Amino acid sequence: LGRVSSLQGARETFENYYRKQRRKQARLVLQPPSNMHETLDGYRKYFNQIVGFFVVEDHVLHTTPGLVDRAYLEELWDMALSKTIAALRTHSSYCSDPNLVLDLKNLIVLFADTLQASPPSYHSGVLLMLFSVRDYQQDLPPSDEAAAGAFMKPHMPAGSLAAGNPGSVQRDAAEEVGRSLQSEDLHLSSTEVDDMIRKSTNLLLTRTLSHCLQNVIKRRNVGLTELVQIIINTTHLEKSCQFLEEFITNITNVLPETVHTTKLYGATTFKDARHAAEEEIYTNLNQKIDQFLQLADYDWMAAEPSAEASDYLVDLIAFLRSTFAVFTHLPGKVAQTACMSACKHLSTSLMQLLLEAEVRQLSLGALRQFNLDVEECEEFARSGPVPGFQGDTLQLAFIDLRQLLDLFLEWDWSTYLADYGQPTCKYLRVNPTTALILLEKMKDSSRKNNVFAQFRKNERDKQKLIEGVAKQLRSLINSHHS
Repeated sequence: LGRVSSLQGARETFENYYRKQRRKQARLVLQPPSNMHETLDGYRKYFNQIVGFFVVEDHVLHTTPGLVDRAYLEELWDMALSKTIAALRTHSSYCSDPNLVLDLKNLIVLFADTLQASPPSYHSGVLLMLFSVRDYQQDLPPSDEAAAGAFMKPHMPAGSLAAGNPGSVQRDAAEEVGRSLQSEDLHLSSTEVDDMIRKSTNLLLTRTLSHCLQNVIKRRNVGLTELVQIIINTTHLEKSCQFLEEFITNITNVLPETVHTTKLYGATTFKDARHAAEEEIYTNLNQKIDQFLQLADYDWMAAEPSAEASDYLVDLIAFLRSTFAVFTHLPGKVAQTACMSACKHLSTSLMQLLLEAEVRQLSLGALRQFNLDVEECEEFARSGPVPGFQGDTLQLAFIDLRQLLDLFLEWDWSTYLADYGQPTCKYLRVNPTTALILLEKMKDSSRKNNVFAQFRKNERDKQKLIEGVAKQLRSLINSHHS
């Protein structure tokens, strides 16, 4: 009995020793060479040594009862799986060659087939390796130039992907789905294949494609015409995502309504890109308007206005007309929103120009010149630069300026002061603080410019008139805004 006990103890010692040594050997096998990412052969040698290690362990499991067991082997495999996935993620991230990544995926499939006769846990684990490489592959973005080319081209007519009439982006997505399916024959059920393809397609759309779109939209030199084309194309692609859905369904024969079926995010990706392009249009338009306004060169002490609107303003309106002629191709309310946004920005900027602190004095002649420019803006708004506006909706963008200018040019202070605060007030949009700022600029105008000749007998009368109005405005401001 003692000898039997001694032998049993020796067996346990040997089993523990064997497992400990094999764990050490496994760690050595799982350490990838530093240049593994450079060639497919580097990956092949790495996988071969892993396969060799676990084929030996599987053989020991089946031929030497007790030396290793299933729990030990699965624990060892879990360690190997985590280390292998980490190595693949690290090394594949150094690879910029999509063909090498695709070859690597095929190599992993061969790896899976080799281990097919082994415990099922080996096979399921290999899927995780494949997913880790696919995740990276979807992050291989084409160049910004390529992306720009794809999304600046006029859109192609809608059509089924299966019918062979997709746009270039749709076609590329379909080809990627097909390549993934052909290179990933992992003996899965149709539901598993469908789920795998849908998740892979989502990565392609939400990571790679979204990244490219954002880069194109945010490029420093992107123009308004290009942004319009992006919006048209992404709108088309969003609507045609149903064809990609049908394409996948035709491949896998799994209906989208099936329980737990992964939903495609393509429509959301294109919608988000379209919204980003729309916002960029509004920003870009405002920047263009600002560039024209920098050319404004008013003589704030002019005795008389010129016979027509300022050159910079005429050029600005001409630019807006040509721009909005292109915008008629935009879907939905984008053109109207862009036009209203531009008019509001122009109106606000003109108001700031009139009230800025650097303009210390302001003559009636200058105000009349400014009024000619605002009238040019109002005429532009009345002309219907984009369809879809009701009545004088677009003109209302300039209502604050119009009422302020009318108040001063008509010198209608009695009406303003008497009706202030009433809903039907003629000058409802004139803030008394704004009116006071402008009035203060006018009271110090030079006598030689003959300012307010129609309101005074002499300079002293003019100053008293302005001071009287200013006093009433201050009283109004204190009583309503204190």
